[in-house]
Amino acid sequence: RDRAVREKQYLKQRYAAIISSVGMILLLSSAVMLTPLLILLSRSGEADHAWAFGLPSASLFLLGIALWTAFRSPLNITLTVQEGGIIVLLSWIVVILFSAWPFASALGLPYSRALFESVSGWTTTGLSVVDVTSAGKMILIWRSIIQLAGGAGLAILMMSAIVGPVGVGISSAEGRSDQLVPHVRQSARLVLIIYGCYAFAGTFAYWMAGMSPFDAVNHSFAAVSTGGFSTRVESIGYWDSIAIEAVTLPLMILGNLSFVTAWLLWRGKLRMVTRNGEVRLSVVLIPLSAAAIFLLTSHALYPQLGKSIRVAVFETVTAITTTGFSTVSYGNWNAFGIFLLIILMLIGGGTCSTAGGIKQFRVYLLWKMLYWEIKRYLMPRITVLERPMWEGNRRVFVDDARIRQVMVFIFLYLATYVFGVMILCACGYSLADSLFEFASAIGTVGLSVGVTTAQMPDAALWTETIAMFLGRLEFIVVLVSLLKIGGDGRRMSARAPREK
Repeated sequence: RDRAVREKQYLKQRYAAIISSVGMILLLSSAVMLTPLLILLSRSGEADHAWAFGLPSASLFLLGIALWTAFRSPLNITLTVQEGGIIVLLSWIVVILFSAWPFASALGLPYSRALFESVSGWTTTGLSVVDVTSAGKMILIWRSIIQLAGGAGLAILMMSAIVGPVGVGISSAEGRSDQLVPHVRQSARLVLIIYGCYAFAGTFAYWMAGMSPFDAVNHSFAAVSTGGFSTRVESIGYWDSIAIEAVTLPLMILGNLSFVTAWLLWRGKLRMVTRNGEVRLSVVLIPLSAAAIFLLTSHALYPQLGKSIRVAVFETVTAITTTGFSTVSYGNWNAFGIFLLIILMLIGGGTCSTAGGIKQFRVYLLWKMLYWEIKRYLMPRITVLERPMWEGNRRVFVDDARIRQVMVFIFLYLATYVFGVMILCACGYSLADSLFEFASAIGTVGLSVGVTTAQMPDAALWTETIAMFLGRLEFIVVLVSLLKIGGDGRRMSARAPREK
């Protein structure tokens, strides 16, 4: 009985720290929700929409301060990755729910559609049900801000910088397990500096390339977060500009890189960068895919040589980096071009980056496994074969546990993909359109063949919404967190055995 009481007391302390940490994230997120009000400094005509941001921000602030103060503990508790996963899951759900409020209030969207837009923004997907031609600038900048924040897990990183001991568990659960430097706070600040410099440089470059300041800010935020929300229906294709596409390509590639790789680039350690398996895969995959799309798809569609090359390169990069910007529509593309984009969207970007998908490191590991297995068959049975790989700035040796983890994730990812495609097909969409659109949703890409609209069936809408959320938090975090909450809840609610 004493053991059960001690266990309950222990769990109460742990969950008090968890809930207090969630409160801190909500406080920081409430401040983020006020940033669109800066538009009123130059555009006072949208003052009527101020309450659409002020009320949810105030509500989020009050909820955050209540949770933080009520459950704050004087004990210096270091949370595990599993407990960090619970913080990530709970905080993301609450923030997404409140972030949908402005879309419903200012645009009059049904809440289910507003929630879809909020999930698409925070998960940096870019699929949209908002009519950008009629939406005000405050709503448009809000879409870009939540993509910028969601790309870096901004609230999580700021909390890691402030709180300290809980930071390791949270950042690991949110997909930021690799630290730039040993100290968590300093690593978080470096990530914010790198990310902020990307956004600032992108804004200036877009402005110099011919965008208006407002468009430049929005597209820079969406590019570095590999989000893909645009202020134009035609996306980057609206400008049909070589200069703007030339600015977008490096921003998408930088967003695709893990922050560890970006940090090595900043420090000029090019040798370590070139050793990275993800970088090597990208260097091979992007040129080959672009060449294949040019020869077998775009060359026949766009008679001008320059245009067809630009389309092939841009659409390849936007698919594999899961950014979701586009320069053309895909209605006249042949089956080969569509299929290759689906493959690239499923592969996705780099680990510990803003990109989604299966992730390039896992795909590179599969390739290495094939190489190791062939090599093992050609060597004597008694030979012990090492399996070294470069991951970030570390040379790691891949063990069977790591391989099992990767295989389980890929199986879960592809099984979910197949199930989602079946649901879209059941909603009346063609197999080709369903394969493309759900690959875009689960990979948090944002490219569309027209399936995602405000008029889409509720079943398709919720299927894509759940897929975007799972794709951003990578399945395992959500699954493990829900199982842990359920298990801990049963232990805390169980009655202690009576003494005999």
